[in-house]
Amino acid sequence: MGRVFVVGSLNVDSVVRVQRHPSPGETVRASDLATFWGGKGANQAVAAVSAGADVVFVGRVGDDAEGETYRRRLESRSIDVRALRVTRDVTTGHAMIAVDENGENTIIVSPGANARVTLADLDVLRGEGGLDTTDTVYESEPAGIRPADVLLVSLELDLDVVSEAVRIAAAAGARAVLNLAPFAALEPEVLALADPVVVNEHEAAQLREAGIEPASMLVTLGSAGSRWGDVSVEAQRVESVVDTTGAGDSYCGTLAARLAAGDSNEEAMRAASAAAARSVTWSGAQPA
Repeated sequence: MGRVFVVGSLNVDSVVRVQRHPSPGETVRASDLATFWGGKGANQAVAAVSAGADVVFVGRVGDDAEGETYRRRLESRSIDVRALRVTRDVTTGHAMIAVDENGENTIIVSPGANARVTLADLDVLRGEGGLDTTDTVYESEPAGIRPADVLLVSLELDLDVVSEAVRIAAAAGARAVLNLAPFAALEPEVLALADPVVVNEHEAAQLREAGIEPASMLVTLGSAGSRWGDVSVEAQRVESVVDTTGAGDSYCGTLAARLAAGDSNEEAMRAASAAAARSVTWSGAQPA
């Protein structure tokens, strides 16, 4: 069984509910502030480890209390955080979210340490050293990515970092699962290395508009399920939806975990659909 390397983002999500969104210069009353753990990378890592994978997380947090708490949270879930670096004098990524009574939201993201992930942070994929942080030098480090492993990466990091991570995984003979969200048209040669490129319907349309059609593309279709080449899988029915935040991340993390375990494409998609359905039954992107 291979490991899952997640190269990704971590955010602390601060959420308030409002009757309506304010106009510029206007102040409105909100509910009490609720705080959740988010960021596509961390969401996907938690989903992958919940699906049974050995997970290595590559990313950055700030040298603040939130960063240390997030590190401990991931570590408590048996995620290998030795490649989760601490960036001095920078805050951990943060998202400020307001949700109105119709369920429409506005989101302001301060990437913080996520924006400091560099090409040098990918040395861990190559099995090279340098896992020192501002406050720790580890005596050991994760072995580099191997053919049995799976790389999972999305686009909340610098796109050059994303592209290079895919190239490193492909050169090592590992599978790269590339979640093209939030959407950006990466170089076709990078998309061609991913197996699969995971997109929703809107992102698939944006790829078509850009004249790009990856050879291996998995399209999530919401309540209509998902499709990967000739394989289609129905979505699981959910009686009571609490919060759809992070459903796509649950899908991607579980998909990567099951592919690393040797499942067929269809088996991995079915497990991913089940995980996405479960994820909408709690508040926030990750289970408590």
